[in-house]
Amino acid sequence: MRAIILTLALLPAISAPIQADEPGINGIISLPSPHSVKQTADKLAQALKAKGMTIFKRVDHSAGAKKAGLKLRPTELIIFGNPKVGTPLMHCAQTAALDLPQKALIWEDKNHNVWLSYNDPDYIAQRHNISDCSIVVNKIRKALDRFAHAAVEQ
Repeated sequence: MRAIILTLALLPAISAPIQADEPGINGIISLPSPHSVKQTADKLAQALKAKGMTIFKRVDHSAGAKKAGLKLRPTELIIFGNPKVGTPLMHCAQTAALDLPQKALIWEDKNHNVWLSYNDPDYIAQRHNISDCSIVVNKIRKALDRFAHAAVEQ
């Protein structure tokens, strides 16, 4: 009986989700940046534009929070893409359009570390049951890796 009570008491702690404030969440690739959120976002935008990617929107979530009278650590989202890259993935599984265009989140954690995070292409492939398009997924993985590393390099 005591074991059951102890198990029930510990259940919330055992089943607690990973904090969103921590990099390393399943399906998300996060790289540390030595720059501020704005500088990292600017560098990412430059790298994307240099390779012909379209930046559809740059969302400053911190500014939005401030307008609502709330506080949020620096947090920017860049929504970007290129039909030459995204369309082949949608040919593999049209539901992949739910995860397109691509997004990159640049954010500051509670310890003031800056991170650049984006969806892992392998996770997207798994999510949409894409198993026969490794060339497309690899191409996306390599491109995202290049863009992310360009944004966080010294």
